[in-house]
Amino acid sequence: MEFIIRYGSVMKESRPSPPKTFLAFFQWFCHPRMLDYIEGDLLEVYQSNYKKLGKRKADWKFILDVLLLFRPGIIRPRTQPQHFILFGMYKNYFKISWRNLLKNKQYSLLTIAGLSLSLVICILIFGFIKLHLSYDDFHTDKDKIYRVVTELRSTTNSHSGGVPTPLPVLIKERESFAQKVIRTYSAPNVRITVSDSNGAHHYKEAEGVVFAEPDFFDVFNFPLKAGSAKSALSNPNTVLLTEELAQKYFGEENPIGKSILLDGEYELAVDGVLQDIPANTQFKSGIYVSFSSFKTYMPWLSDDGFWGGISSGMQCYLVLQPHVSPREVEDILSDYTEKYPIGSSDTRAYYSLQPLSDIHFNSMYGGTMERSSLWILTAIGLLLLVTACVNFVNLATARALHRSKEVGVRKVMGGRSSQLFWQFIFETAQISLLAILVALIGAYLVIPMANARFNLNIGLGVFSDRYFIYFLGTLFLLITILAGSYPAIVMGRFKPMAALRGKFSLQNLGGFNTRRALIVGQFVIAQVMIISAVVIMGQMDYVLDAPLGFDKDAIVMVSMGDDSRQNKTALKNELVRIKGVEQVSLCNDAPASENGWMTNIQFGDQTEELDFLTNMKMVDEDYLSTFGLTLVSGRNLTHSDSVREMLVNEALLHRLGVPSPEEALGREITANGGNMKGRIVGVVRDFHGNSFHEQISPTLLTSDLGYYESYAIKLNMEDSKSTLAEIEEVWKRDYPNQPFEFEYLDDRITRFYQNEATTLSAVQLFTGIAILIGAMGLYGLVSFMVVQKTKEVGIRKVMGSSSLEIIWIFGREFTRLILLAFIVAAPVGWFLMKNWLENFEFKIQQGLGLYILTLGFTCVIAAVTIGYQTIRAASVNPANSLRSE
Repeated sequence: MEFIIRYGSVMKESRPSPPKTFLAFFQWFCHPRMLDYIEGDLLEVYQSNYKKLGKRKADWKFILDVLLLFRPGIIRPRTQPQHFILFGMYKNYFKISWRNLLKNKQYSLLTIAGLSLSLVICILIFGFIKLHLSYDDFHTDKDKIYRVVTELRSTTNSHSGGVPTPLPVLIKERESFAQKVIRTYSAPNVRITVSDSNGAHHYKEAEGVVFAEPDFFDVFNFPLKAGSAKSALSNPNTVLLTEELAQKYFGEENPIGKSILLDGEYELAVDGVLQDIPANTQFKSGIYVSFSSFKTYMPWLSDDGFWGGISSGMQCYLVLQPHVSPREVEDILSDYTEKYPIGSSDTRAYYSLQPLSDIHFNSMYGGTMERSSLWILTAIGLLLLVTACVNFVNLATARALHRSKEVGVRKVMGGRSSQLFWQFIFETAQISLLAILVALIGAYLVIPMANARFNLNIGLGVFSDRYFIYFLGTLFLLITILAGSYPAIVMGRFKPMAALRGKFSLQNLGGFNTRRALIVGQFVIAQVMIISAVVIMGQMDYVLDAPLGFDKDAIVMVSMGDDSRQNKTALKNELVRIKGVEQVSLCNDAPASENGWMTNIQFGDQTEELDFLTNMKMVDEDYLSTFGLTLVSGRNLTHSDSVREMLVNEALLHRLGVPSPEEALGREITANGGNMKGRIVGVVRDFHGNSFHEQISPTLLTSDLGYYESYAIKLNMEDSKSTLAEIEEVWKRDYPNQPFEFEYLDDRITRFYQNEATTLSAVQLFTGIAILIGAMGLYGLVSFMVVQKTKEVGIRKVMGSSSLEIIWIFGREFTRLILLAFIVAAPVGWFLMKNWLENFEFKIQQGLGLYILTLGFTCVIAAVTIGYQTIRAASVNPANSLRSE
């Protein structure tokens, strides 16, 4: 403002002037005496250069002349006091802050460690969130790509990411709202066989294969490394492999023209090689087979006239025409609901469009990540960062007493509060920068371990991402402002004489109540996380140990592949004779399985199918004894190679409205569209066929040798290794071309709760870090109190107080803070965990003991944290305490 007033008349006379923005910046930033020189001599030089050189060159020369003022040794005599020079001032700030860090190693270690811990977690969370938000965002037409999904409505509604097989064909033939319409079918857990001069090599691919139409790679941008994009997937019995799988199957040889065997039966010629599929896509498979091959792989589902059901693997993708809205398409697709009913029941299929960006996040249609989880992780990262900043504030203000004389001397020598403020801000920025550097090293080392432990899939390329640089810059500014402003303001307000004498009231040091509030906030966060961890652990113990209604221990599930009826029975008889094998059952799956055969049924004399789905399991007569299922009424199934008799569970009787198990015996059930009929011969006690997230579903069990897919083998666990080795030997002798694959049933059930297990591990990690940072904050506050109460402790000891009474002076204060934090944390934790437990149909109750445990654990942590400082304070010789200044 001074410059504008002084030179306002000159400007009005159109005298040349330097760039206004540049002058305004220096007017705000520079010391007055430096500004006098810029506005005086340098302005005259500028006006002279303006006449000789022109405006542009004069402007640049003026800027250069001003910048030269900040180089040491090139300052004119009239601007010589070095504290007027910006560079020199910041250089002094750096020296002072660096000396303070080296001098106070304990303080430096605590602050940098606390910030680094929280920053490592923030970096991991950033990488995780960025990965999931970027899913399938690399496709050219990503904003126009939609998946057609299905809602099946009856008395109960269900959702599927799949569609009836003929629907995409009808859309392509009859409608004009889409530029491209493609079908895909995903077949997981396939077996690939590759033969060479050394024999046949077998591979199990959990991600399976994708049968795709030729336009697939016009819709999705997965570029080819070798082969023709135009002819890819156009011919029957052809396959595309990713570079990784081509290397795996054929080594360094050219894979084009070679063949692989799918599930030991379908020969496919390699027609091209794809670049490796990125991690951030829903298409995880590296094997793409021409859709025309699907007609031989699964003829009944590939039939373009099949409206009898919906498989979640059969999916339809559209690329909409410009200016066509999803709502318009859904209105058109509503006509297909009545024209083409699904099956013969009252169930109706309603079709809607799902944006490509929503597929990964919508669990209703098979998405693997909820957006709410990303928000929760963001909140946790911010809370840990705030906790670390609070810890920094506590330590900085507790340390203010030790810097009071330094502040007093600087103020007596003419230092202003603003200069002190910026000095302490600069110190905070230096600590923040060091913490970020440490965190970067820590994150680089931790990411591989975190990927393996939490299945995060974060690439090290995150460090070279420009958004990551912006993220780090934002964190740097946030930490510097949040953590540095309060201590800087507090120390900048010290009165010179009081600072030199070392005499302060609590209010002079920033208010003891403020630090109390910060400690309470830290422990609220820590206790909420402890409550969450204990509840999740309790629920996990419950779902893994609670009775399931069947035996899960010591049972091995072996996939049998495509065996003939005779081979299945023959191998079962061989397995039973092996020492250590107690029971063997042929079945399509275990009682609890992620996969289910859901079908409509007819009961008794009813001609219409019931409006709910029943889970059907194909089992033999040894199924009940192998899995320990309990009969409530009736008898077991007798040996049969086809459907004749049925067992039902109590949940099915309840849905049928049958009042007692005895009344159900002898009644007939028709299933699978009328293809299977049998009489009820027994009622089985309810068992959990799915995870504890779901209610027990209506279930029927019947025999049909043609549908058996697994051997359920109950072992004697005393020598299970040798028993499994003998089973494998028998297997390889009978099926040399099929790999022996087995899985313990209890491991399979544990996989039901993989997401919860990952959540628990993450919460435990976050809880540990929050507790550690909170403990650092307590340490800082108790350090402050010990210094503040040195003379009080000495006087109390002289007056006869014991060491325990002295310790209680400090312990009483922190006990109050922890209790106050618990009063806030308990209802918050209860509310959060109540919502989390709503995802389970079978769950634990949040008892009082849970909260007592949380409070007790927090008190123990606090006692350990403050114990050293308080015991040392209580042990000091009172003469030394009273002599201290």
